[in-house]
Amino acid sequence: MLLKDAGCELHYMNIANGCCGSAELDAETIARVRREEARQAAQSIGATFHESLVADLSIFYDRETLARVASVIREVAPDILLVHSPQDYMEDHMNACRLAVTAAFSRGMPNFPVVPTRPVTDQDVVIYHAQPHGNCDGLRNPVLPDLFVDIGTKIDEKANMLACHESQRVWLDQSQGMGSYLETMKELCRSVGDLSGRCEYAEGWRKHSHLGFCNEAADPLSDKLKEFIHRCDSSV
Repeated sequence: MLLKDAGCELHYMNIANGCCGSAELDAETIARVRREEARQAAQSIGATFHESLVADLSIFYDRETLARVASVIREVAPDILLVHSPQDYMEDHMNACRLAVTAAFSRGMPNFPVVPTRPVTDQDVVIYHAQPHGNCDGLRNPVLPDLFVDIGTKIDEKANMLACHESQRVWLDQSQGMGSYLETMKELCRSVGDLSGRCEYAEGWRKHSHLGFCNEAADPLSDKLKEFIHRCDSSV
């Protein structure tokens, strides 16, 4: 949302369709519900919505899925790519990260066929990884971001966007005991803000290696959001 205010065009995509996210509804029904909720969430922030590609627990790092993700990357030709953490508590999250990174890496490779077929692109793309859930990897080791984005001015809009995913609230409460998912989101953002030592609410991001993607010094997130950016202090 801050990037949109800075003049960026936003794109939104869930690779998995949410078909396993209910204890009451069948897979086809909950996938349909999740799709509509995702469309509403994207619309709420003025983002272009992209269709899901696979079922829940079917995000695999394989050629078929990669070819489909890479096609979306070529269609959008992003300058900034915001993706999952390489380390997290769930394999779907980590595989989504791997797919997005390799899809971006292959954007200029004409001999890598994508589905559907689209022409290659040659723009620089800078990849940033979000914090893992709870700021820890799957083995409970703490993960610190490179930079913090102060989202205090957007926390209510972020909650409104998340509220579009009403079926997720029910599922998270049943499956993981998270209770109010909106309050959980705010608590997680507050914990990142505490790590920054400067913000009440923050998101943490880590910049991916530049090799194969962009100039080493490229950092468009910091360039576009100067007034909201704080660097990680390793002593925090």
